[in-house]
Amino acid sequence: MSLLLDLGVPPHIVRDIVGHSDIEVTMTIYAHASLDDKRRALGKLGEALN
Repeated sequence: MSLLLDLGVPPHIVRDIVGHSDIEVTMTIYAHASLDDKRRALGKLGEALN
């Protein structure tokens, strides 16, 4: 399911697929930020601040 999130599938769709009633459960279990994700996010922040 983490792969679905990485592919850009909206979290509420992943939640429905796995059968969770609460999106927070889905995101806690499956949404793990990779090191590359963190680098991209910090890069975007840096661009926005310049």
